[in-house]
Amino acid sequence: MRLLTFLRFMRQILKKGPADLEWIQQQGLLSVKLAQIFALRSDILSVEKCQQLQSLYQHAATIPSEDVFANIDTRGPQGFRNAFEWIDEKPLAAASVGQVHRARLKNGDDVVIKIIKSQNEKQFRRDVNRMRRWLKIFLFFSPKLRKVGNPIALLNHVADYTTRELDLTNEISGANELKRIQNEIKEKFSMPLLRFPKYYPDISNEHVLVSEYIRGESLEDGINSGNLEWETLLQLFRIHGAFLFGIGTFHGDLHPGNCIIDENGKFVFIDNGAICHAPKHVNETLFSFFEHLSKLQLTEAFDALLEMSKADLKGVKLQRYHAKMSEIYENFESKPVGEQSLTQIMMKTVRTAVEKAKADFGEEAFPIIRALMYLDGLVIRTHPDVMLIQSMGPYLEEFRIGLEIGEKDDDGEFSK
Repeated sequence: MRLLTFLRFMRQILKKGPADLEWIQQQGLLSVKLAQIFALRSDILSVEKCQQLQSLYQHAATIPSEDVFANIDTRGPQGFRNAFEWIDEKPLAAASVGQVHRARLKNGDDVVIKIIKSQNEKQFRRDVNRMRRWLKIFLFFSPKLRKVGNPIALLNHVADYTTRELDLTNEISGANELKRIQNEIKEKFSMPLLRFPKYYPDISNEHVLVSEYIRGESLEDGINSGNLEWETLLQLFRIHGAFLFGIGTFHGDLHPGNCIIDENGKFVFIDNGAICHAPKHVNETLFSFFEHLSKLQLTEAFDALLEMSKADLKGVKLQRYHAKMSEIYENFESKPVGEQSLTQIMMKTVRTAVEKAKADFGEEAFPIIRALMYLDGLVIRTHPDVMLIQSMGPYLEEFRIGLEIGEKDDDGEFSK
């Protein structure tokens, strides 16, 4: 992305009123991915602007219908169409990376075909390289930005998970990885409400993916219809939070369009190509922070973040850190998520931890924070009156015991 294009892009994002989504999509995949990141930033954008940008999760520009079969014939496995009874030319859904069409195999299975947009990969890599070059120049003159909201770290994260999404075989391997973990921990932490689509690797490749057609509705559909219950979102947090905090391997892009509730009430994770792995010290530090926060143990929560710092904070510096954190979390226990969103408070928290305590979150922490932003956005759009972090408390305790997070007590047990 050229600097002038990026400045025009930022004007679309930050201006009052709706952004020109058609123009954003015309600038390419990187532009769409960055807009999706800003869709989470309720700390700097209005709720209305965030909701508009969130439409890019499921309703991005489609391949012209007359090119669909040409794209399949040139990029799909040899003899691909011979396996199908029919393929719908009209897309069922379209996202930034590709689009999905319903179809039926000759054996009677109802499936969907995901097709990568052929122009995406080359332009995306070129735009990332251009943007990385001028960001390095910018950071040379503004080095402080490297530690707080590091734009290159964000760009690297976007480039990493998007590049993996551009190879559809990663969806199969990613789902298999999460499924393997689910099976390995089922005796101590069962997740019966989670399942993954059936894939057809014999007729799939990096450009074209065939998977089971899921009968149900996405979380995005549930938001729009107004029927997402609070208990449903808590069950989703129980599942996704276990991967985030307890395991450190998780779906890296679980926005509301990438989770379907099927006709049996199970959560089906789709678009599993971008699996993230957090170092143990990162996910466990953030777990400890949120666990103390859910119990309103604010001082202990603030101190937990010091595990991310190499500085030995003492005396006046430690007092200043605690004072700033206390200011951020003033009346925290009485404000629902609609008044004080997780995104807003986390951005202030990270900035304070970096500036006052020299904490180093690194690139590894951003995927977890981003995942929590998705949850925050879900709650704000559906149940703005709840106390989100306090509601997470019982599940965080279950993670500690069932997934054996943190230190054992004198009896060798994980304390309740």
